[in-house]
Amino acid sequence: MGIQLFRIRQVGPLTFATMIRSSPQIEQFVDRMAQHFPHRPTDGQGTLMYAVSRFVYSTQPRCTLMIRGYAGTGKTTSVGALVQTLRDLGQRPVLLAPTGRAAKVMQSYAGITASTIHRRIYRSRKSNDGMPAFGVAPNSLENTVFIVDEASMIGEGGGRSTGTTMQFRSLLDDLMEFVFSGQGCRLVLVGDDAQLPPVGEQESPALNEAKMRAAFGLTVATIRLTDVVRQEMDSGILYNAHNLRLNLERKDDTWPSFETQPFADMKRIHGNELQEVLEDAFHHYGEDQVALITRSNKRAQQFNQQIRHRILWREESLEAGDRLMVVRNNYHWLAQVENIQTTLLANGDGLEVTKVLKRFKRYGISFAEVEVKFADAPESPVFEVCINLSILESDLPQIPYAETQALEEAIGLDYVHLGSKTAIRKAVKADPCFQALQVKFGWAMTCHKAQGGQWPMVLIDPGYLTEDSIDLEWMRWLYTAFTRAQKELVLLNFADAFFKD
Repeated sequence: MGIQLFRIRQVGPLTFATMIRSSPQIEQFVDRMAQHFPHRPTDGQGTLMYAVSRFVYSTQPRCTLMIRGYAGTGKTTSVGALVQTLRDLGQRPVLLAPTGRAAKVMQSYAGITASTIHRRIYRSRKSNDGMPAFGVAPNSLENTVFIVDEASMIGEGGGRSTGTTMQFRSLLDDLMEFVFSGQGCRLVLVGDDAQLPPVGEQESPALNEAKMRAAFGLTVATIRLTDVVRQEMDSGILYNAHNLRLNLERKDDTWPSFETQPFADMKRIHGNELQEVLEDAFHHYGEDQVALITRSNKRAQQFNQQIRHRILWREESLEAGDRLMVVRNNYHWLAQVENIQTTLLANGDGLEVTKVLKRFKRYGISFAEVEVKFADAPESPVFEVCINLSILESDLPQIPYAETQALEEAIGLDYVHLGSKTAIRKAVKADPCFQALQVKFGWAMTCHKAQGGQWPMVLIDPGYLTEDSIDLEWMRWLYTAFTRAQKELVLLNFADAFFKD
């Protein structure tokens, strides 16, 4: 396959082009990578291939390549071609993503196993007081390329716990520590900086080149894909997402206008049509292949209850077949499971209930003992957990810290006979009620929870909107929601003012 059009040398303000000259080795890598594209690469993808080849053969320390790409620009295709090329050359790339859902998506397009960042980089250990904690695992690999997708989701929180406190380290810090502790290892960060940043942050630090260079001493090159792949031009999802992206780049916060009529993959519906549409979608795709994205945890809770009662005909608070989403890291339950890669149930992990074993009430709170399995890993074993039903039925995203403290104190009264504060604290931390898993139902969710995942069909509920509600933050939210859909996108209860047709 000829690629003379793509022999581009300049890829950014700091590039690997300045670190290593072109050579037959680099040209061979580019030619081989081009062969793994299902279509003729775009100019942007050609530029990317040269950036990648120089990255692979660079001898610079702490070598990092950032690949930013709009929706529809062939970012995933490019990364898939990179993975296959590295394997052709006898290298074993390691694929990582912030959530289990994102790892599953990455695995589907790259063709090899992907893991969550948490499961790869953390290992359990004992803290100074004998309680379980997590530390960064040793990276025993050498000269390995780590490829991290959905890097916009990696924030400066959400990492490992520090001892037995409720404090957490930066996941970004821990990822850098792990990757570059391996001799000759290098890092590829892939993402779309138009998507939502991590919760509580104004931007995505992992896609900020200057910040990453200054904070971690990295040698960084950046490539941005902007050309929409020709094969994607007939997609209404990508057409309208592209227009949202342009609004964001222009900082235009006027009401966006969508086109649905020319496209088979987009439609708008009203609330009275929702049940029929969901019933048809569950029948056609399967209930685990459809997602409803909404603005708040309260609305997600309402939609989930409607789905359970009116479509799935489930009457109990929790039943076999229910799909759940972990909303707080948990280090307890998997530690008791044999032959499993990690002892961490991470925020965002999807679970499916296989059996409800027992319901009980204690300390004024309802609990359930259940058997579950990972929804995105069919090969994983079934394991038992205790679930806090109060948060499952609540509009809150997690149990407030004050309530966690109150529960800890109440449980501690059951162990006063142990005498010492250390023994009591250790018993409390091991108590199933204190360690009860915090989960939400997983059909309807906020956009932050959906980020990193993709579904054949996505429905978007904008919630109650006023003219003041439409700002750049809202459009970033909507762009992220749009780009979760693979085949069909349904706009639910959007006002007429949003549509040209």
